[in-house]
Amino acid sequence: MFVCHGNICRSPMAEFIFRDLVEKKGLQNRFSAASCATSTEEIRNGIGNPIYPPAKRELYRHGIKTTEKRAVQLQKSDYEKYDLFLCMDRYNLRNALRILGGDDGKKVQMLLDYAHGGDVSDPWYTDRFDVAYEDILRGCEGLLQHLMKEAGA
Repeated sequence: MFVCHGNICRSPMAEFIFRDLVEKKGLQNRFSAASCATSTEEIRNGIGNPIYPPAKRELYRHGIKTTEKRAVQLQKSDYEKYDLFLCMDRYNLRNALRILGGDDGKKVQMLLDYAHGGDVSDPWYTDRFDVAYEDILRGCEGLLQHLMKEAGA
């Protein structure tokens, strides 16, 4: 589960980038990906907003297609459903831990801990979807490499 603030930019980008990497390696039956928000800012009357158009365009620019995706908020019950929660920045990490009620299973991590460390650049403020894409790609590549090594693949 990829986690960001609103689930319209970084976390859906990570979801689709990871799916694309997995598919290219023929591993789609071994891994799944989803994404969510720590806030409800992009959810109105129970319906989440779609992927932010500039984020979608950046994915398409790299040949990554998206499916219909709408923002959803992280729920405490998600902790039992997913093996990992990969946060885009330290604020998402803090808020995810609050929503989940802790992390006894050591499942909540930063995506860029699988690359160079730090926070994924937030394009909502910078309008640099290309920089966010590169951060996320590096994190997803490192994550997939780690998972494959862990699985002996």
